[in-house]
Amino acid sequence: MPHDVTMPQLGMAQDAGKIVSWLKSPGEAVSKGDALFEVETDKATMEVEAQADGFLTGVTAGEGEDVPVGAVIARISESAEDDTPAPSQAPVETGPKEAADDLPEGHAVTMPQLGMTQDSGLLVSWHKSPGDAVSADDVLFEVETDKSTMEVEAGRDGYLAATLAEAGEEVPVGTAVAIISAEKPDNAVARSAKATPSLKAEQTPAAEATPPEQAEKRPAPKPAAATGDRILASPKARRLAMEQGLDLERLAKAGHPQPYHVADLDTLHAMPDAAPASAAPTASRRLVAEIARDGLPSFTDWIAEAHGPIDPDAVIAGLAAASLHAAAPVAVERFGKSTTYALPASRALSGVSETEDAPALTIRDLRGTSLTGIDLGGEDTPVLTLTAHGAGLILTLECTAADMEARAAIQLLSDFAGRVEQPLRHLL
Repeated sequence: MPHDVTMPQLGMAQDAGKIVSWLKSPGEAVSKGDALFEVETDKATMEVEAQADGFLTGVTAGEGEDVPVGAVIARISESAEDDTPAPSQAPVETGPKEAADDLPEGHAVTMPQLGMTQDSGLLVSWHKSPGDAVSADDVLFEVETDKSTMEVEAGRDGYLAATLAEAGEEVPVGTAVAIISAEKPDNAVARSAKATPSLKAEQTPAAEATPPEQAEKRPAPKPAAATGDRILASPKARRLAMEQGLDLERLAKAGHPQPYHVADLDTLHAMPDAAPASAAPTASRRLVAEIARDGLPSFTDWIAEAHGPIDPDAVIAGLAAASLHAAAPVAVERFGKSTTYALPASRALSGVSETEDAPALTIRDLRGTSLTGIDLGGEDTPVLTLTAHGAGLILTLECTAADMEARAAIQLLSDFAGRVEQPLRHLL
């Protein structure tokens, strides 16, 4: 089956990208991981890799063209002769003109792309209700992928005139999930993604959005029920639960509605202790990653040349904190000295500062020693150790099962390894 190649979203505010150059030609064989093309936004230029093996076919956008986020620009097919065109990006038919008037005029807020291979996101919860006034930096909703959970801001001042998906629904990347109007709407709209056609913000201007029949107006979406074995919770609730040794799954098993927020932790605290297991030993986790290149020295040198002296430990702590589901204090141990740092809400490395708060993660930097492997078991907090390995590094994450779920541990180590190998990606 052909694999669609789409324009990725490299920043939360990005709605289009310019193709700088194609690095592969139509009909040429490609392997997963090969650089396909270069894309430029107003903040960065980045190579986009192939996500499947095959042949590059169906190229629909040329060099120098601006392409909307999520638009299909090529395919990776099983045969070089497969000339089936990529799906057209024509606007969705919306029926009679009366239906076009159902949505208020305004700016469309779309489902962001949080990862290069992500094609949809789970809307965890809404932080605003239809009709509410919002500011540009207000959190509008939370979205979860298989790799991370993130709060999405409104991006502009105005009023939440329409919500086009409910909590618990999967929404394709680039699809409009809300409309922010400049004026307070007379009739704010709330509908599910199932009742709304796949409206792409780049295909139909937000001020001319034309969905099908207006769904019956209803109150703000109710909390979603559990989706499979996935626990829906805000990043802050997850972080506090991890720090306090609380298991959010107990709330789900007890029937409490999701998604969970900080206030739900009080309910979890009040629940009776679970029956102790028969003296089962404390489970521990040990994950190891290897990267071919240590990108930290050149990155800190570059920052120092551009902005003046910088604390290398603050850079490591900032990259590690940004790799967590929700940013939390990170301690860096080096040569017997430990310093804890906090990452600001903006996630800017220039804003990383020392803090007295208890760390949620410890980075043990042993790059300057002869040690090449670590197996110490879980400690009070998860510990991520850096040891030298040729021109690269060995990264070892150790924690207890109570400290971190398996999925969270895998994601933390994967994200941090990527940031250490190519730190400039953090700036995208």
